[in-house]
Amino acid sequence: MCSIKYLLWVIVLFKQAFAVSWDADAESACIINRGSPTYPNPSVLNGYTYQLLTNQLTRPRNIVFDTNGNVLVSGDSDGIFVLKTSEAADGCVIYDGKTLLENSSGLKLNHGLALSKDGRTLFASSPDVVYSWKYDPVKATIDNSSRRKIVTGMDSGGHITRTLLTSNLHSDVLLVSRGSDGNLDMEAKDLSKGKCMIKAFSVSKTKEQDFTTQGNLLGWGLRNSVGLGEDSYGGIWAVENSADDLMREGIDIHQNNPAEELNFLGDLGETAFSEDFTAPNYGYPYCFAAWYPKDIKAATYDIKVGDQFALVMNNTFTDLTCRDMFQAPRLGFQAHMAPLDIKFHPQTGHAWISFHGSWDRETPIGYMVSVVEFKGGEPKEPRNSNNSITNILWNSNITGCPQKCFRPVGIAFDRMGRTWVTSDSTGEIFIITPPHSSSSDLPPANRTWDISSNVSKKRSAAVSFAHSDVSLTRITVRVAITCILLLGVWGALF
Repeated sequence: MCSIKYLLWVIVLFKQAFAVSWDADAESACIINRGSPTYPNPSVLNGYTYQLLTNQLTRPRNIVFDTNGNVLVSGDSDGIFVLKTSEAADGCVIYDGKTLLENSSGLKLNHGLALSKDGRTLFASSPDVVYSWKYDPVKATIDNSSRRKIVTGMDSGGHITRTLLTSNLHSDVLLVSRGSDGNLDMEAKDLSKGKCMIKAFSVSKTKEQDFTTQGNLLGWGLRNSVGLGEDSYGGIWAVENSADDLMREGIDIHQNNPAEELNFLGDLGETAFSEDFTAPNYGYPYCFAAWYPKDIKAATYDIKVGDQFALVMNNTFTDLTCRDMFQAPRLGFQAHMAPLDIKFHPQTGHAWISFHGSWDRETPIGYMVSVVEFKGGEPKEPRNSNNSITNILWNSNITGCPQKCFRPVGIAFDRMGRTWVTSDSTGEIFIITPPHSSSSDLPPANRTWDISSNVSKKRSAAVSFAHSDVSLTRITVRVAITCILLLGVWGALF
């Protein structure tokens, strides 16, 4: 009888010893470095891995985490959705469906999404209005009776996204970006029109504020700054979608010009809250940044990457006017890559940027998630660099874009330092995991590796094993203990 009890005890221990390893091989475990079957698998920087969380969303744009870890996503015409997710034992995230945030429908919300510093107020935008609600992160609900119009008067054609950003340092501030009405919006030259600018608004004011006549101006002459981000020092940065189909001096320069832009808008303490601050003009619609200077003919000075040039020159307005009178970008990017978001990683301080991709270029460009390395509140690369980004996740076959590839939009970071990225055209969310050895260092810019299907499968297996709770040492110890116990049972029975 004692021997039978001893045997049963060994069986229980044996089952517990290998329970984790069995779970790690279960069907519910996610597949690493594999995307949607509708287009080629994206490639990822060596050491990083990615997981396709879901492809069941409708036009996901911005993505935020609340203080309770819930995931909120904008972009769906029905309203804001809360995603249901859970953590698997192997380090993967399981998608358990989505629920519509009640009372967010019928407002034409299309892009902007932000939470207050304390996580108790939710902001969302339509093309014309910025709304706010009291938000409960425990229940992931909004109080519809608390709904207010914070900013109004932004309705126009052309670019209809109204990007929102709340500050981590200044709790009473909401930043709002408004773009151009069309490709070349000449009304943008008139400050009183309220176009192509970024403003800061007080969220504590009880009355709605008109975008054109109220708020504190941070910068103007910004064609379409869809992405806004705040670095760890409190600096505000914006990524700019520059113009299409440009002609200069009768020459088509649109294939490689103008550059997309990374612009610095200063520290809110020195800009929005300073009576002496005069917001800079970044040039649009008169001046643009060069990406391929060789195409800028008849230049009136030695134009380099990122330098400003005039679209139309005359006796009183030349490239020199653009250089001397308007603010140049801090960095330039390849023309038409369409940056739509910029967020600063809380652990590394580097800027993550989503490049939505081109539509009017013979050879597609963009369609990737990249990083600009920062140090001391500044990009490491000089202003005229043409090599400032490191590609993290990109489409392996860009010739199929924009139809057959992912198009990244919104970026957010979870508590584990992973990067969540939406793709509006494919209804997807990707989760990018950094190397476990170090999340603070990156290889030199633009070092990228295309991963073949065979290599991807091998890495997937290795990474899945590495992400699980099972280690080789632990398995070895468990096997040894089990063998000793079985030998004891054998001796007791025989």
